[in-house]
Amino acid sequence: MNTFSVQALPLCRSDELVDAGLAVAFDVVYAGQACRAFAIRYQGAPHAYLNRCTHVPMEMDYQPGRFFDDTGQWLLCATHGAAYLPSTGQCAGGPCRGGLVKIALSEADGMVHWHTAPHLQPVEF
Repeated sequence: MNTFSVQALPLCRSDELVDAGLAVAFDVVYAGQACRAFAIRYQGAPHAYLNRCTHVPMEMDYQPGRFFDDTGQWLLCATHGAAYLPSTGQCAGGPCRGGLVKIALSEADGMVHWHTAPHLQPVEF
């Protein structure tokens, strides 16, 4: 019997995510490993992904919270230039394989929450 249940965990206030602006970072455990993740807003909707490029599994931001290119249309890996679609995390160009690992979000009452999954859990303190 599977006893897993999805939890919605508070991430940030809605106004902390600005279209094509700085990301909000958070920590998760993905497939048993502690990882950084990030949430962004793109075309009005919040999105979140593991901060792990599919080309080489390393963090993507070139400065803390900076993932968007200068046009605000692509998420870029600062190391090798892989580009991802902000709305889906799919590879859009450069040296990437597949897409970013997407984390489910919800937004209500001025708050953004991230959702756990069997392979995605909060960091235990």
